[in-house]
Amino acid sequence: MNYEDVMKLALERGFYFPSCEIYPDAQAGFWEYGPSGVSLKNKFLELWRRELIRRDGMMEIDGSQIMSKSVFDASGHLGNFADPIIKCVKCKSTFRADRTIAEISKIEIPESADLEEFDNAILKNNIKCPKCGGDFENAKKFNMMFKVGIGPEEEPAYLRPETCQSIFVDFPRLFKTMRGKLPLGIAQVGKSFRNEISPRQSLLRLREFYQAEIEVFCNPTKLDQMENFSEIQDTVIRILTSSESVVMTCKEAVETGIIPNKFVAYYLGILTEFYDKTGIDITKSRFRKLGNKEKAFYAQIAFDFEVETTVGWLELVACNYRSDYDLSNHAKKSKEKFEVMDNDEKVLPHVFEISMGIDRSLYTILEHNLYDDKEHERIVLSLKPYLSPIHVGILSLVKKDGLKEKTDEIYLQIKRKYDAFLDHSGAIGRRYRRLDEVGAPFAVTVDHQTLQDGTVTIRKRDSMEQERIKISELDSLIAESTAYP
Repeated sequence: MNYEDVMKLALERGFYFPSCEIYPDAQAGFWEYGPSGVSLKNKFLELWRRELIRRDGMMEIDGSQIMSKSVFDASGHLGNFADPIIKCVKCKSTFRADRTIAEISKIEIPESADLEEFDNAILKNNIKCPKCGGDFENAKKFNMMFKVGIGPEEEPAYLRPETCQSIFVDFPRLFKTMRGKLPLGIAQVGKSFRNEISPRQSLLRLREFYQAEIEVFCNPTKLDQMENFSEIQDTVIRILTSSESVVMTCKEAVETGIIPNKFVAYYLGILTEFYDKTGIDITKSRFRKLGNKEKAFYAQIAFDFEVETTVGWLELVACNYRSDYDLSNHAKKSKEKFEVMDNDEKVLPHVFEISMGIDRSLYTILEHNLYDDKEHERIVLSLKPYLSPIHVGILSLVKKDGLKEKTDEIYLQIKRKYDAFLDHSGAIGRRYRRLDEVGAPFAVTVDHQTLQDGTVTIRKRDSMEQERIKISELDSLIAESTAYP
């Protein structure tokens, strides 16, 4: 299934849809999650917490979305967080320089390249405005931060372009009050805001989006002293460098130098294991090692976790070794101390970042698990049961002869433990197919035999197999089947 199929599913089954869609002045790049999308997102985040946060005893915070100008002075975002843009001399339309060049001439230029590179490519390839055919002005940088005014004096502040800065500025307090010990992971889930020039393709490029970020603070002299490296040393990962594409274990990646140390390899390994449990086809994933011109301004070493979809390779996670860039800059700007004790050693920690795009991850999960079962004339969203927006549908065969009342009774018994959907109306086959399309792994049907012997029919989404079980067995069957791994 492709992007258009996922979009149709999202709109018709309550996963996501455009914000303010009833108004003609609604801006692009803002989308809202419906009930199915919220349920999927919450379950995805619960898996993230189980597989990454709790695994290593990390801390989780919830920081402010609006932060002071000083934060972004120190972080470098006010000076460096910008995209290259070009403006048409004739119609005054503005475009992303790198994307416009790539779409017209098929030449890939990193967005962080010098502005002269974009100007030269436009001139050499005679690239004109896609709207009117006019010439372009010289390329410029456009800062993507959303500026806000605080109070009646409108003191300048900014919507955060990433969730991690509050982790950095809160680090001294957290390390002290929570009795931290290196290496220490601090995580945050929340919304970030970027004034994208040309948001497109629903969840794939947004101006308001969800991130799940982890910042791991470490002693830079102990990057190969990972006690739990053995847990993932045999985990297979796929790596794309500038010269080769390789498939190897985390241990082999460290031994060959493709990954610089056990510390970085460990987190790439557990990230791979996490995404494998989301139902994404992990054989279509890779860690792309970024060159100097591709890396973010704060990164020493960078890998993008990318997954292949019908719209190309999507970056789902940015994995950046930020060294002491953030802590040293915030220490200098604030005049506060960011050094901590690691046993008897005073250390300014370095940071490894796992910055996850939740919206893109959810899109990829949907695309990788949506298929057209032509043999049985149905669309199936074959999600992992623990991620399914609806765990079970509770259906009455007909609404008369006491079946509706018995169905309601069963629904009331399980609805507080599981995400259940009650449905009395329509042909039973059509109701099954609606549940298949929204990803429900089970459908329970109450019929006349139920009233005689206390059994129901339970139907499995993927195989379409049906069997009769006792009502008293429903709870344990659903619990076992929808439990997180």
